[in-house]
Amino acid sequence: MRINKTVIKSIWIPLIAIILGLLVGAVVMLLSGFNPIENYINLFTGAVGTPNAIGEVLRTATPLILTGAGFAVANSAGFFNIGVAGQALVGWLGSVSFALAFPDLPRILMLPGAIIAGALAGALWSGIAGVLRAYFGASEVITTIMQNYIALYATNAIIKGVLAKHNNDYSPTIPKAAQLRTPFLENLTQNSTLHWGLLIAIVAAIFLWWFMKKTTMGFEIRAVGMNQDASRYAGMSTKRTIIMAMLISGAFAGLGGAMEGLGDFQNIIVNTAMPDIGYDGMSVSLLAGGAPIGIIFSALLFGVLKIGGLNISIASTTPSEIVNIVIASVIFFVGAQYLIRYWMAKSKSGKKAAAKKAAEAAGVSAQAVTDEAKNSGTNDPDDKEGE
Repeated sequence: MRINKTVIKSIWIPLIAIILGLLVGAVVMLLSGFNPIENYINLFTGAVGTPNAIGEVLRTATPLILTGAGFAVANSAGFFNIGVAGQALVGWLGSVSFALAFPDLPRILMLPGAIIAGALAGALWSGIAGVLRAYFGASEVITTIMQNYIALYATNAIIKGVLAKHNNDYSPTIPKAAQLRTPFLENLTQNSTLHWGLLIAIVAAIFLWWFMKKTTMGFEIRAVGMNQDASRYAGMSTKRTIIMAMLISGAFAGLGGAMEGLGDFQNIIVNTAMPDIGYDGMSVSLLAGGAPIGIIFSALLFGVLKIGGLNISIASTTPSEIVNIVIASVIFFVGAQYLIRYWMAKSKSGKKAAAKKAAEAAGVSAQAVTDEAKNSGTNDPDDKEGE
């Protein structure tokens, strides 16, 4: 029964956060002179109204599943890996660089090699923060933020100085053997950019669930996240666990970046800011409470909001930025979920208090009747018959 209550809470709190976020968006629309019902209908039809839209939603969700999974691993170990965006960017660079460096490899070697290169690049970049945390006690928040900037500018320098040709701001297109997009998926979804990375992301999320729940390393990561001192007392190597957690976190983030390089863009471009998949992935993980399967559905929700939001400005004069307000509101209520928990607990305690008062009142009434009967000399009917 206790497990059921926990599961119910883990589902209800994100749902309440989503509903409250949608309500805030509706209020903003009303205050701005727009029709929220019409806009939400346009958002929904823009996300699932055509095979192309569905394909774009699934494509948008693909890297978010992976970056969300990466953030969840570090969070389970008690760390706030805010460097997911930088790790994804490094993974993006690693996968594209591998594909361009070995253009003649057969697909059976090219595609796995590029994917692994992206994961390794993200893992190594995240591992730096893990080592600094484990051996020097450096805050992973500070180190990963600084690494984000290093990743952004170093990646741009490599693209301009090494990969790009003719002073372009983008690398050449990767070979066909390294591309995750196929004519089959394009035809199936009316020329959307959906690619096989979706299958990789789902498998990765399922693997993460198995790893965290069924393996010794997964248990140690969760144990360190709960209490490092107790874990150390139990004989666990907290330093090794911290580094492994960050390596795994970065590997998932790097995979998310690889999906962009091998699936969506099929090259890498000079960026003026960190890729959205990093910070959106963090939001996806927070909304799902770090649950791997929940991350899949949370990423799909973000895909619906982002792709469907584009249709709002197409079908009406409402700016698509309204959707960003809805997403930000959902994230806010997820971040402030202690308020929702407090409200639910207060509501529950209020019901218990009312029931207790009613029971006490009923008890007092029954006692009063008994006392009155005694005072008036009224005896039990059985006693009268005995007399």
